[in-house]
Amino acid sequence: MTPRREVSARFPDFPWDTIADAKARAESHPEGLVDLSIGTPVDDTPAVAQDALKAAANSPGYPTVFGPESLRQAAIDWLERRFEVTGLERSQVLPTMGSKELIATLPVQLGLGAGDLVVVPELAYPTYEVGARFAGCDVIATDSTVAVGPRAPAIIYINSPGNPSGRILGIDHLRKVVEWARERGTLVVSDECYLEFAWEDTPYSVLHPDVCGGSFDGILAVHSLSKRSNLAGYRDAFVAGDQAIVTELLEVRKHLGSMVPAPVQAAMAAALGDDQHVKEQRKAYATRRHDLRAAVEAAGFTVEHSEGSLFLWVTRGEHGRATIDWLADRGILAAPGDFYGAAGANHVRLSFMAKDERIAAAVKRLAS
Repeated sequence: MTPRREVSARFPDFPWDTIADAKARAESHPEGLVDLSIGTPVDDTPAVAQDALKAAANSPGYPTVFGPESLRQAAIDWLERRFEVTGLERSQVLPTMGSKELIATLPVQLGLGAGDLVVVPELAYPTYEVGARFAGCDVIATDSTVAVGPRAPAIIYINSPGNPSGRILGIDHLRKVVEWARERGTLVVSDECYLEFAWEDTPYSVLHPDVCGGSFDGILAVHSLSKRSNLAGYRDAFVAGDQAIVTELLEVRKHLGSMVPAPVQAAMAAALGDDQHVKEQRKAYATRRHDLRAAVEAAGFTVEHSEGSLFLWVTRGEHGRATIDWLADRGILAAPGDFYGAAGANHVRLSFMAKDERIAAAVKRLAS
């Protein structure tokens, strides 16, 4: 059978393939590559998660798509303990195989397609648009609801703290988006995977009662443990909110066999129940962020937003691809801002998710 390219042709070029030359140049540095581009966790998975995974390793039977009540309750307890989310029921929480898998297939799972509109932020994690294109939907990238015009979108994505800019959306802004969406029957999908990492402001979940008015109708919040608990390799996340939407996703995912492995479910519940490892990780990131920010500013960069998340959103007042080359000559690899939309063309994203030694190497090279 000859593969058909109708589906893959809907997508843009894979972004990371476009910086292969810059990566090769950075790797040629005499002291090696400092990769600040992707933003993958590099510190150890916490012992509490590893121990739970090992204890559940004997799992001969199939897991359930819904996951055990203990896992869903752990998610509810964490949201209430850390972010003052109240009133959520276990039936409104659904574990997923990482947040990217959910976002990339969400429009398809909800039956969206040609003629449906999905709104993504001007600067956005590319998978929001990829998922919409996968389903055949129309996409608008805007931070202004006015720019949407008279159409009623099927989905509007928000992301706070944001990737790539680290921008934190205020509680009034979040409330207005929810109100606007409800007037149009639009589903709000809030990507909150960086909610534990705020440095200069206070982030809120879209499920907070002062945002949603005590009702989860028309709202989904997506959470991942990849960054919070260094569990990116486990592929564990969850979505919570609107009862009807969560129930529909559950029914669809039963047919698809979208099950988080049972040992991973156990590790996820254990990690959600422990805040101490997050405090320690946050402290490590705060130090790395401080050192890297001081170095890029001393080197003439301007840091914009970056109030939250695990990145610095920076510019030298030139096209970001030129900055990528400048950094690559110093053995540093970053992500071009245009990965995340045309609005990021003059920026680059620097991750501080790297070992202390690599951050120190970047600081030294920027100073020279």
